[in-house]
Amino acid sequence: MIPIYRHRAILVFAFFAALALALWRAMDEPRPLSAQDRAALYKSALPQPDSSQTVYQLGHSLVGHDIPAFIEQLAASAGFPDHRYNSQLGWGTSLREHWDPAHPVNGFDDMNTTQAWRDPHEALDSGDYDSFIMTEMVELKDAIRWHDSARYATLWAAKARAGRPDIRVYMYESWPHLTTLDDWLHRLDTDPDALWEGTILAQAMAQSGTGVIHVIPVGRVMAALTRAAAAQGGVAGMADHTDLFARTPTSDLDPIHLNDVGNYLVALTHFAVLYHQDPRGIPHELLRADGSMAQAPPPELAELMQETVWSVTRALPVTGLGMSHSDSGAALQ
Repeated sequence: MIPIYRHRAILVFAFFAALALALWRAMDEPRPLSAQDRAALYKSALPQPDSSQTVYQLGHSLVGHDIPAFIEQLAASAGFPDHRYNSQLGWGTSLREHWDPAHPVNGFDDMNTTQAWRDPHEALDSGDYDSFIMTEMVELKDAIRWHDSARYATLWAAKARAGRPDIRVYMYESWPHLTTLDDWLHRLDTDPDALWEGTILAQAMAQSGTGVIHVIPVGRVMAALTRAAAAQGGVAGMADHTDLFARTPTSDLDPIHLNDVGNYLVALTHFAVLYHQDPRGIPHELLRADGSMAQAPPPELAELMQETVWSVTRALPVTGLGMSHSDSGAALQ
């Protein structure tokens, strides 16, 4: 039996060894990029794609099956018939859990039953993809604190670029759970600078090998649409922001998952960023991933969504579009 004083000494030694290791790692880590440093990385717009994209999407139920299917249909309608995608999804899955087999992906067997599934490590190693889109679990504050979001964003971005140096890497900015309208809008306004870009991307892009990670700013699009609809006293199909969200089997409001109309908004934002295309006039009647007809937004709401997406995505340098993309983009009839 180890004498009690030796046991205590071992514990004290272990504690200070762990503390020293943590301090060494902290000293070895590069400083997160400042707002000015990040802005410099986004100063130049990405070239506008001139052909169909092959996309890999890594995430959870806020990606789901229907949003990638909607994006594919939007791309085809805009003259990109060979848009293709693969994915790995889970339930509330973090980037860490997707990376590390020691942390299983919750809901894997239910979320990856279609032909879209491809192992993300094998997929990114293949070099088959033009764009890689990742997103983090929500609550985002918990992901940063407990799941080391910046480290795993770094690892995924570096893996994507090791497989294909010219791949475009995106972070899909989602939204927090519904609370009061004021609190929810405040989070949509402030989370990008405080968490998505100001923490995760500021730390990740400071690491060598990460490169520039652009942003698909769905949260900010949702905030802009909510305010635009409210300014009109609501529009057909959207009395307020809750009309973007799903309902439970008992008709209660789902505080995080979207309905078909909300998913259409998310898909529009992805489409505009991936293709640098004006989505105004693009189709709003689409099929779900299972081939069934999705609930379409009424024409007035679809038009407002498209206008909002184009306005927001062009105004944010983090999307890679740049304001040089004028209203002469390919609006369809």
